[in-house]
Parts: sequence; structure tokens; C-alpha cells
Amino acid sequence: MRKWFYRVSFLPLLVLAVASLSSCVDEKVVYRDRQLFEQPAGAAGDFVGYTDTVAKLTVCGNCHVEKQAEWEQTKHASAWADLQASGHASASCEGCHTVGQNGNPDSTAVGYEATGEARYHDVQCESCHGPGLTHVSDPKQSNEPLAPASVSMTTGCGECHQGTHEPFVDEWSQSMHAQENTHAEDNPNCQGCHTGEGALAAFGVNTNFLEKANLGPGNHIRITCVVCHNPHGSDNTAQLRFPIDVASVDANLCMKCHQREGVPDPSSRYGPHSPEGPTLLGTAGWIPPGMTNTGPLIGTHGNPTANPGLCATCHVQKFNVTDPNTGNLTFAATGHLFVAIPCLDSAGKPTAGDCSDSERSFKACANSGCHADQQTALNLREVADTRINNLVTELNGLLAQVPATEFDATDNKFTVGEGAKFNAQLGAKPGAPVHNPFLIEALLTASIQAVEDTYGVQPVSGSAVSLQRVLVPGVR
Repeated sequence: MRKWFYRVSFLPLLVLAVASLSSCVDEKVVYRDRQLFEQPAGAAGDFVGYTDTVAKLTVCGNCHVEKQAEWEQTKHASAWADLQASGHASASCEGCHTVGQNGNPDSTAVGYEATGEARYHDVQCESCHGPGLTHVSDPKQSNEPLAPASVSMTTGCGECHQGTHEPFVDEWSQSMHAQENTHAEDNPNCQGCHTGEGALAAFGVNTNFLEKANLGPGNHIRITCVVCHNPHGSDNTAQLRFPIDVASVDANLCMKCHQREGVPDPSSRYGPHSPEGPTLLGTAGWIPPGMTNTGPLIGTHGNPTANPGLCATCHVQKFNVTDPNTGNLTFAATGHLFVAIPCLDSAGKPTAGDCSDSERSFKACANSGCHADQQTALNLREVADTRINNLVTELNGLLAQVPATEFDATDNKFTVGEGAKFNAQLGAKPGAPVHNPFLIEALLTASIQAVEDTYGVQPVSGSAVSLQRVLVPGVR
């Protein structure tokens, strides 16, 4: 009896299990046989483009769902529509608003240029990664098309972001971000800021790119577009990897690197290296005895309420250069020289290099709404430079009278002389008077007093320092 009951009870379960198994098998077969994309034309060069042009679903996005969602929020996803709405759409523009040979290793006509099909509208995944047919047909890592991280006029982002209207790479190539520094780049302690791959690693970005397998001593990626910008999209303006409007050396994109040795480190005895972030935010320097204001001493430039863009307000300033005779645009400066007051050539185009103040543009100071006009900004800069330079000269004159034993890097102590020397070096840094004149002047004036009191030395006759001391609050 018990045996018969057991068989009857098991039978429905067995039927249910068989039915369930059959259902799962059917679902897999249906999914496996579903056509994920339409085979591209031979002329397309193995570029697959959109699987749904209305929904803007790329073939790649069928699997890379997260990247698809991020990309949909970028300007690349509306590149074709934006061109058509611009009022000056032409065939010469289409190569940078569609999937094709621009931005990836391909160099012959492919994608939209070869077929004219709508599936290649917009700047899709393959615009940077190259043809995806092999990978989507056999999606293993060895078939993964990799995007380049290096940049030039003929590679990566530079194939489109150049010229009169988009001269990002034109300017970047002249900037310090593009320059080689073999000493720093081959030093593991420096690579986090002096190499593209090191910066990405320091940012926590574990990504692969075309050149990665061949990197090593003497062969590094510069600080290129993809170091600061996330090609797939981000929550920050301009697809930046970190915000630029946060007053924090740990969170602000520029200050991720521009914050080294902002305060003296007795164990290293190096002077200030790249202290712009701490200087701007009022935390840089050695605090001398007698300086009553020991908290952050922030100037207008470092106040995120008065200057929301912080570093970028001045260093990434956009403005148009026009022909004075016709009024036509000749160059749309992007600020990717990263120079706050760039030199201008005879046509008014910003260039890298050194020049007199009369040949520089102070538009960043006026266009940002901080100063009434360029001349006012220039006058204020000259005043700040003069005051700070005088103080640096005075302090260096006092330090020259201090015994050399006070600067012994091996005695395991940090002296007033060493602290004052650090502040003198900080004040002499290019741009220090503009980054935070109040902090620099307070540090230098207090350092002068501390050196006089500690070592009994006197300033050079005729010094203007005594006149400046009374103008700096918090300094005796």
C-alpha cells in the first residue's frame, strides 16, 4: 500500500519536471536563433552599426547594456540629428557625425561613407573601437576591438576634434599634457600624473585600450582626452571622469594631480612640486610662528560660490576668434592649451609659449564675470606679482644670512629656516600670486618675521616689506 501511494504521488512531480525542462529548452532555442542584427553590406568594412535606428540601440549595446545606457546620454548619440539641425549640414561634415573610419584604426571608406545607410548615423561604439562584426559573431576577448588611447590629428579623438570648429587636439598638442617627460614617466612614483596609463590606474579606471600591451619604459601614453574624459559618458559636465566644481584636492579632477607637495614634508625635503590645488584652496605652505590665521585662507579664485569652475574657469576658457574684416569665425578656441592667459598670434589665435602681457589674452578673467574687463585683470595681476615678488626677494635675502646647518636634510629636524625656504619657493611658483595672493602674502610676511626673530637677521636696507606687513590681516 505504501509503495503504491509513493508512485502515485511522484507521478505529477515527474510530469511537471519534464514540462518545465521542455519549456527551458524551448526558450534557449528561440533566443539562440534570434537574429540580433542585419548582416552589413560588404562595402561597410565589417562595421555593424545600429540594430534599431529608432531606439538608437547599437548592435554592441545588445550585450554591453550598461555602456549603451551611458552612451545614449552623450552628444555622440545625437551627432547626426545635431548636424541636421545646425543649419549648415553638408557632406563634408558627415564623416565625423557617423560611424566610419574616423576615430579608429581603419583608414579607407567604410560604414556610412561607403553605404549611406542610416544604421551608421551618429558616433557609435565602432567609431572608436573599430569594426565589430568579428566580435559579435564570436564574442570572445581575443576578438574584442580596442579603441586607441593615444591622440594625434590622424588617430583617436583627433581625427574629428580638430580644425576651426573643434580644435581640441590642435590646442592640446601644444599643451604640457601632450609633452614628453622621460625622467618622470619612467619613475614609478611619478607615473600617476605624468603618464596616461598611470593616471587612469590612479583614478581606479581598469580599462583596456589598443596601445596597452606595448607600454613600458620609454613608451607611455600622454595625458590624452580619455584620461580626463570618459568616452562612454559620465554624470559630470563634458563627460569628465571627476567634477571640476568641487573644492577638494581629492575629488576635483584638476587637483587629482595638481596638489603635490603643497605643504612641506620633513621626510622628503623637496620644495613645492605642483601645489596649485592647495594654494587655491588656502591650505598650502608652512605656517610660521606668529601667523594667527592658521586655517584656510581662501581668495576669490578659490571660492566655489564666487568661482564655481575653480581651475577650469581660467585654464579652460572658450572664446571665438573672428576675422575683423568679415566677422566670420576663424578659430573656436577650446581652452585646451590649459593656459589661463595664453599668448595670441597676429590673427588673435591662442598659442603656447612666452610673450609679453600686451600679447596675452585676459579674456578668461573678464568673460567669467569676475573682472570688469581685461585691462582691470591685467592691472590686478601686475600688482599681485609685484607685491609677492618683492616679498620673495626679501625673504631669500634673509635666508641667505641663515647658517647652512639650518638646512641640513639629514638632521631629522625641521627648522624655521627650512619652513621659510619652502614658503619662498611656493611664492616663486608661476601663477602663485594669482592662485591665492592673500595666502601667499600672509605666509611670506609671517615667514620674514619668523626668520628675523629666530636668527636675529635683518632685511636689506630700504625694504618695502614693513609697509606690506600692516596690510595682511592675521600677521603680526
